[in-house]
This record gives sequence, structure tokens and C-alpha cells, in this order.
Amino acid sequence: MSNLFYEILYRPLFNALVFLYQYFSFGDLGVAIILLTILIRLVLFPLFYKGAKDQAIIQRLAPRIKEIQKNHRDDREKQARALLDLYREHRVNHLSGFLLILAQLPILIALYRVFLKGFSIESLSALYSFIPKPETLSYHLFNLIDLSQRDFTIAVFAAVAQYFQGRLALPKSRPSSQPLTPAETMAKQMVYLGPVLTVVFLYFLNLPSAIGLYWLTTSAFSVIQQIVINRTVAKYFEHEGASGGSQKTN
Repeated sequence: MSNLFYEILYRPLFNALVFLYQYFSFGDLGVAIILLTILIRLVLFPLFYKGAKDQAIIQRLAPRIKEIQKNHRDDREKQARALLDLYREHRVNHLSGFLLILAQLPILIALYRVFLKGFSIESLSALYSFIPKPETLSYHLFNLIDLSQRDFTIAVFAAVAQYFQGRLALPKSRPSSQPLTPAETMAKQMVYLGPVLTVVFLYFLNLPSAIGLYWLTTSAFSVIQQIVINRTVAKYFEHEGASGGSQKTN
């Protein structure tokens, strides 16, 4: 199993990083990490976009979900059937958030190992025959930050990007008198707790700032993606309200 993980995930990602470092980063590891992160997010964009959009739609459907749960609180089977019908009506998968985490977890672990090992003699042995070894090795970002060491600035910027990502993912319109569900309460708390944990994880656990740079880049990408999703979902519900029907999203 470990060999499968090595050949399918770790080795291709490491070779991609070295390739970008050699030919597109001007010898700057930080630039190579940013390019690799963007490349990964573009490849996985359909998966990330679908998962985040489904969660945004489900949040907007919260009043109808609570109404179904209230109307069928004594019959779990009817409640489950009604909820599935609602999700099917809007073409969303209520498990998409969990599936998204499950799908990207192996990639995150592989990237963690890539950035943690860096360009060591051991890791360079994983290069494909057609990828030349770097003649010079630089672990810096713009000749300012040593990515092999922890860096507080990178950790803080990563936390800030994660905070904005979390804020954008929260529902924008809900009655102030409507109580939060346990899931909504946890999501709201994680908007603030998540960035704190990010700083603790990236800085106080003494991890190389290369991991923090990846986290910063992927969070910034998610912020842009969430802005697009929020606009798409808002237009969808505006159109549905105006038509009085159940217009489907793409």
C-alpha cells in the first residue's frame, strides 16, 4: 500500500515540483510551490467547485430542511425520503463536503511529505529519468523567506486567507431570530478557530514554511472560488424566487 501511495501520489507531485522549479520558477522554490498548488487546484477544480457549491446551496435550503425535519420528526423514514427529494430537486449531494475532504486527504498527505523532505538526497532519488536534478538548490521565496524553516509571516497570512475563506462560506441571509443548528454553530466557530489552529500548526509545531506557503496559496484560491460560487448560488435562488419554480443549477 505504501508503494502504491509513493508511485501514484508522492513521486508524481515531487517530480512536478522539481520540473516547475527547473523551468518556470527562475530557481525560486517558493514560486515553484505556488505554481504547483495552482496546477493542483485547476486539475481538481470540478471536484472542489461541486463540493463547495453543494454546501452553499444546502445552507440556503436550511429553512426548508428544518421544516421537513419538523413535519416528519416522528417518522425518520419519511423525513429521510423528503430530504433526499429536496436534494435531488436542487441537484446537490449532501455528502459532498465529506467526500471532498476524503478525496483530497491523500493529496494533502503526499504534498506534506514532498514539502517536508524538500530537495534532500533521498528525495532526489525519486526523480524520473527524464527530469534532471537541479544544479543549484534554493529554499527561498523571493530571496526573503527560507522555506525550509518555520516563518511567522507565512503562517499569519495563511490564517488570514483561511479566515476570509470561512467567512465567505457562511450563509449571508437568515432571519436573526432563527436559532443556529449545531452544524451551523460549529461552522461559525471554525471561522475563528480554524485560523488559530493554522498558526499553531504551521508555526508553533515548527513546520517548514513551504507547507504554510502551500496552505496560503490554496486558501487564496478557495477565496476566489467561493466568491464565484456565492454569486452563482445567489443568482440561482433569485431566479428560482422570481419564477416560483425549482430551477436547477448546472
